[in-house]
Amino acid sequence: MKTQMILNEIERVDSYKRYGKVDRVVGLLIEARGPEARIGEVCYIHTKMANETIMAEVIGFYEEKVLLMPYSSLQNIASGCLVEATKHSLKIKIGRSLIGKVIDSAGKMLDGSNLPKGLKEYPTEQAPPNPLERPRINEPIQIGVKAIDTMLTVGRGQRIGIFAGSGVGKSTLLGMIARNSSADINVIALIGERGREVKEFIERDLGPEGLKKSIVVVATSDQSALMRIKGAYTATAISEYFRDLGYNVNLMMDSVTRVAMAQREIGLAIGEPPTTKGYTPSVFALLPSLLERTGTSKNGSITAFYTVLVDGDDFNEPIADTTRGILDGHFILDRKLAEKGQFPAINVLQSVSRVMPEIVSKNRLNTVQNIRTVLATYNDNEELIQIGAYKRGSNKVVDEAILLQPHIMNALKQGMDENVDDQTGFSQLEQLVKRSNSS
Repeated sequence: MKTQMILNEIERVDSYKRYGKVDRVVGLLIEARGPEARIGEVCYIHTKMANETIMAEVIGFYEEKVLLMPYSSLQNIASGCLVEATKHSLKIKIGRSLIGKVIDSAGKMLDGSNLPKGLKEYPTEQAPPNPLERPRINEPIQIGVKAIDTMLTVGRGQRIGIFAGSGVGKSTLLGMIARNSSADINVIALIGERGREVKEFIERDLGPEGLKKSIVVVATSDQSALMRIKGAYTATAISEYFRDLGYNVNLMMDSVTRVAMAQREIGLAIGEPPTTKGYTPSVFALLPSLLERTGTSKNGSITAFYTVLVDGDDFNEPIADTTRGILDGHFILDRKLAEKGQFPAINVLQSVSRVMPEIVSKNRLNTVQNIRTVLATYNDNEELIQIGAYKRGSNKVVDEAILLQPHIMNALKQGMDENVDDQTGFSQLEQLVKRSNSS
């Protein structure tokens, strides 16, 4: 019986290698006559340089031609080069020994060294979990950032967007979360970053303490659009692998905007029509399929933080708007707060954690709501207060807001190297509310 099963399996094996030939190169695209392949399949292009092969991926078809995009540069690809089909999509090697390492989008060591031993192959493209198999989010995860743990409590397995313009502290905040969070492991994807910033983030923001429990996936801005997209898929696949082993994983992606821009490049290259602000329809199909892969599962959880780079601090631009609609909450980093020296510069009034009411006590929820009311009252009257048009004693609620607002903002302020536990941060705010009620 066993022998027959083996024979049947051997008969099913396709032992043929399929080849095609490069016909022409147009912009970012390689057009080839053959081989027989499917969308997403990895192919090897054998250049006319000795022993050089370039990995490429099938991204479409036109008439009888196969459209490919390389993972690296187009250099040395010439007309007539052989294109070999591999019959599988991109796979990477993953395992516990990868923790503490920095890799590229294809799963290779960024410093050129050999991968650790004991890793297993894992496909980068996976389907999101069945919605009915996702456990509900019912417990908080400690982030180690006061403003988040107290005012915007995150649940284990929640997906959060961090929205900000350039230079407002997104990367620094991610470094704090990586160092201070109670998650078992961090997977950090640096997508479209400047090459200079990669080492800065690893050594300054993440630090040796954060790197010890992290895997960093890097796809810099000079790499091909396909490699930038694959960086996001690789980081997500690594997170899924550890989630399936029962770990509680933090996935941090900086930034999902650059993933969308890379997909726009590919879409335009294969002839998709530009729609909203130049973004192609495939961009808005990619975002939910990528972001929905994270979250809870029956084995473990992926708590995801996606940074969204907003042009000109426009929080309603297409990618920001689409991402906000998919995720379970958003943190807005405010440039005005950053300019005042408030770090992290989270505008707690404009930010929201959608699962917070389900995972914290009523007492805490009431305290947070009281603080929000104080901050909102101050913001509504700030202009009058600043120009001296408001007279003390005119409104008791406004007087209270003027008194408490600086103390609340100071309580939410935190040094980059400071790690504050959840209860300590909340106790500080609770004392402010009690002092206000007693007066």
